[in-house]
Amino acid sequence: MKTLSTKLLQQLSSKQAIRRHAYSTKAIPDFGQPTPASHPQLMKEGEITPGITSEEYISRRKRLLELLPEKSLAIIAAAPVKMMTDVVPYTFRQDADYLYLTGCQQPGGVAVLSQECGLCMFMPEAKAHDIVWQGQTAGVDAALEMFKAEKAYPMSKLNEILPDMIKRSCKLFHNTLTATPTYTDMETFQKAAHVGKVSDLSIFTHELRWVKSPAELKLMKESASIACQALLQTMLHSKTYPYEAMLSAKVEYECRLRGAQRMAFNPVVGGGPNGSVIHYSRNDQKIKDGELVLMDVGCELHGYCSDLTRTWPPCGSFSSVQEEVYDLILQTNKECMRLCKPGASIRQIHNYSVELLFKGLKEIGILKRDQFRSYHQLNPTSIGHYLGMDVHDSSMISYDRPLKPGVVITIEPGIYLPSSLDGPERYLWSPLGEIKVPL
Repeated sequence: MKTLSTKLLQQLSSKQAIRRHAYSTKAIPDFGQPTPASHPQLMKEGEITPGITSEEYISRRKRLLELLPEKSLAIIAAAPVKMMTDVVPYTFRQDADYLYLTGCQQPGGVAVLSQECGLCMFMPEAKAHDIVWQGQTAGVDAALEMFKAEKAYPMSKLNEILPDMIKRSCKLFHNTLTATPTYTDMETFQKAAHVGKVSDLSIFTHELRWVKSPAELKLMKESASIACQALLQTMLHSKTYPYEAMLSAKVEYECRLRGAQRMAFNPVVGGGPNGSVIHYSRNDQKIKDGELVLMDVGCELHGYCSDLTRTWPPCGSFSSVQEEVYDLILQTNKECMRLCKPGASIRQIHNYSVELLFKGLKEIGILKRDQFRSYHQLNPTSIGHYLGMDVHDSSMISYDRPLKPGVVITIEPGIYLPSSLDGPERYLWSPLGEIKVPL
């Protein structure tokens, strides 16, 4: 019996060993950012970044080359790592143009694009010490296999290869925001700049990024949905915890809980008079009873931003004066939304919002009959802006451009009512701050 038991155990161990061997897999390559193999819960086969396929990235580069003059060379550097202290970096965020054209989410690279060579990527070379402290990063193999570059070289080859590419080009374009001495200090680049051959690439990349693809619009809707849900949860939280810092922490927590990688910008959480500071960022005050709180927030999902603002009373109800002003902003918001159609422009929508608000503020007595200059003190901002990979996206595109399908804008009418307001007494003591009700 003991011998039989031993044989059965040996057979079972053998079968288990075979089964373990049958289901074993090779190590998944680590390219320093998510891939369909490493993050199947996040990405589908064929995607370079979540939601965006390799075909779309290739199409973007092709369309850029079609816009550039003949025999042009485009140089796009990755965003630099910015340091908080001598050894502590800030969280890295990739430059939008570099990400838009390559899909690479990591620092240290330089991409070169031309009709002659297609996409050529110069990639950083990770040392053993870097890998121990920071993990794997994308190199030459990733540039070819993952980012679908036609050519790829280690960064150490840049000084050897790029000067000849510059000499063969008739016109040179580069991303001035991320320009790095790695290539701008080259003699050939300096000579090209001296004779006027060098220009800013963003006039072309912003044109491409201005109109979003169906895949981009899907990501933007998801980003907006996350921010909306997070803000609703924060509003419910505000009565119990009426502190700017707590509301800022709450909205970021709720965004990240739903999949956002980061906030699109530092949340503006202004209670009472703090709400009249356009880019208020201290977020360190308690919100008093009877005050309104303004939150201007947005999150970033796989490279695409959302941006929304709401004003509400944490105590639970508006005063009659607050409601009067809030209703004016709300009606202006609804009217401006109706103008958001192909053919209209942000400038036209803004001018219409000015007419509505100026008229409304006169009717309720905040402005006197001919105080148009005073109106601009109450509302120095635009009705909205383009939105996309950056919060103020495609900044090279004029607000006079007619909108077309695929363009995303914000609609955010608002007025800023400071404590020094020269108006009716009922508004002087009412803690209004800023009132905004944007899309």
